[in-house]
Amino acid sequence: MKQLIFFAFLLYAYAGTAQYKLVWSDEFNKDGAPDTKNWRPETGFTRNEELQWYQLSNAYVKKGLLIIEGRKEHLPNPAYIAGSTDWRKSRPFIEYTAASIKTEGLQSWKYGRFEMRGRIPIEEGLWPAWWTLGEAGQWPSNGEIDIMEYYRGKLLANIACGTATAYKAEWYSTSTPVNAAWASKFHTWRMDWDENAIALFVDDSLLNKVALSKLQNKDGTGINPFKQPHYMLLNLALGGINGGDPAHTIFPRKFEIDYVRVYQKQ
Repeated sequence: MKQLIFFAFLLYAYAGTAQYKLVWSDEFNKDGAPDTKNWRPETGFTRNEELQWYQLSNAYVKKGLLIIEGRKEHLPNPAYIAGSTDWRKSRPFIEYTAASIKTEGLQSWKYGRFEMRGRIPIEEGLWPAWWTLGEAGQWPSNGEIDIMEYYRGKLLANIACGTATAYKAEWYSTSTPVNAAWASKFHTWRMDWDENAIALFVDDSLLNKVALSKLQNKDGTGINPFKQPHYMLLNLALGGINGGDPAHTIFPRKFEIDYVRVYQKQ
């Protein structure tokens, strides 16, 4: 049934946007681990002082959906070093696990229409995201696009480029409050990215649009990080600098993805 719906969608998409051609997709139709031709896992404590330990076992395909699951678990931190000042190594225990998968080194694209249909968890402390990073350059001078990001009651659509200060981004951001009734349903996120602008949508409603002329790195190099291929990431984070406190959230919690598709102009 899902395949029939997919083919019907393709006919509709072609009729409505004939200038685009499907160049890549993952429909998540085969149960088990994410397809290794498309996705690589991140492992460990990774970024933003987040609480979760990323592990591949928290990402799995079941009944036509990719599930990225956040769990409350008490495990020893294999990276722990007593007395370390590195937040990744100073924690003796792992209290939460989740997953982050990315197409880095496997699939990347310069320009196109990117779509993801999914259902996001919005309980306290949860931070689901679908985003891209440029292949070349140090963050944020490689460019970041948060096509879907949620934390602390708000759905965000963000674009970041570099500044003259290392690791300091210039952000172009919007946020929209969402509630439990909205989050109980599946929604479709989309990015339209070409040589002129990046536009971010949810359910065909425009959230953010920025001209590429504004997105050149402000470091004197003249590099625009959005004129290069980007790879994508799907993850569920917990806590950290933005995610909030998950202490009162009941686990497990699931970020569910029906499909991810990339179209490019013919």
